[in-house]
Amino acid sequence: MASRTPLLLLVTALAQAQMTKPEYGGGNRLLRPGGYREWVFVGSSLGMGYKDEAAAENPAFHHVYIQAQAYRHYARTGQFPDKTMLVMEVVAPGTNASINRRGRFGDRFVGIEVAVKDTQRFPEKWAYFDFIGDGGKPLAEATPLPQKSCWNCHRQHGEVDNVFVQFYPVLRDLRPKK
Repeated sequence: MASRTPLLLLVTALAQAQMTKPEYGGGNRLLRPGGYREWVFVGSSLGMGYKDEAAAENPAFHHVYIQAQAYRHYARTGQFPDKTMLVMEVVAPGTNASINRRGRFGDRFVGIEVAVKDTQRFPEKWAYFDFIGDGGKPLAEATPLPQKSCWNCHRQHGEVDNVFVQFYPVLRDLRPKK
C-alpha cells in the first residue's frame, strides 16, 4: 500500500517480530505449537460436519485460537499476516457428571489441528496439520495433510484467505460492514 507511513511499517514489522511463529523439524514437519491457550480465542463449534452424513452421537467441541499479533493485524487490515497459525483444539463432550443432568460440556482433551499461513514454505500459502496420532496419542510434529483433505475446502469456502471467518464470531465481527 502506498499510503502506509514509515511509522506504520515499523509498528507492523515489530508486531510481526514478536509473533509466535511456526517452527519446523525436517522438511515441512510442523512442530506442535505450545502456549496456544494464551492466544486469542476466536470461536467454538460442536459437531460441525461438511458432508451430508448422519451427525455423530457425541460430537466433539472445536475451540479455535489465533496468535494475538495475527489477530490484531487482521483487526487492523482484514488480512491474515504471513506466519498466522490457527489452532483448533478438539475436545470430547461430557454429560451427566457432577451436578450436570443435561447438556454437554467439554470433557476430555483429544488433540489439536493447526492451519498455518507460510508463504515462503508452501506454494498454496496455507497448510493444515493434524497432531492427533493413533489411539489419540499427541504428536510432537506433523506433516502437512494432503491438499485434497483440507486445503481445497478452505480455499473454496473460507470467507477470508482460506479461513472460515463465517464460523468464528470474534473474527466475523471485525469484517468491514457493507
